[in-house]
Amino acid sequence: MNRSTYDSLKRAIDISASGVGLILTAPLIGATAAVIALTMGRPVFFTQDRPGKGGKIFQLVKFRSMLPHDSHQVSDEERLTPLGRFIRATSIDELPSLWNVLKGDMSLVGPRPLHVHYLDLYSPYHQRRHEVRPGITGLAQVSGRNQLEWSTRFDLDVDYVDHRCLALDLKILAKTIMTTLKRDGISAQGHATMPAFTGYHGQDSRG
Repeated sequence: MNRSTYDSLKRAIDISASGVGLILTAPLIGATAAVIALTMGRPVFFTQDRPGKGGKIFQLVKFRSMLPHDSHQVSDEERLTPLGRFIRATSIDELPSLWNVLKGDMSLVGPRPLHVHYLDLYSPYHQRRHEVRPGITGLAQVSGRNQLEWSTRFDLDVDYVDHRCLALDLKILAKTIMTTLKRDGISAQGHATMPAFTGYHGQDSRG
């Protein structure tokens, strides 16, 4: 299958799967929104600008899992609620992102969309992770998730860009189900997810 055919087929699968997924999970999405509103207040959704394909900025939508910043809760780990920890561990917080997939901001499979301020910190090699739509899950997420070093995570993202195909996408989706059920790699030690990326500081950045 050539790359053009693959890209068209992948987009068709994304549209179909995200549309069906939003319909089937609507009761769970509604229930989760209600519980978040009751326990953490509003808004129930977390929205944030993220870079997509070609670095184009879009607004990522997820369920909110943290309390607002205040003077007594300065770290993400402190702000993460028990409910937030649960919906992250089960990936329920990602369900609203199916809307991003349906709109075309994201794909089911691809490099995870990260913070906009990381854009100037990538090496030219790792900038290639933006050659494709970002994904809800990706090769890095099934290879260690948030317990990976940043450089390893970015290497896996570029490896996906270079070798993407339908068989690899299906393999990643299957592994994602297993990883979610086992709740592997949810966070790096001492962090709600993983430490912020601050650049390479002498590390090998591959260009």
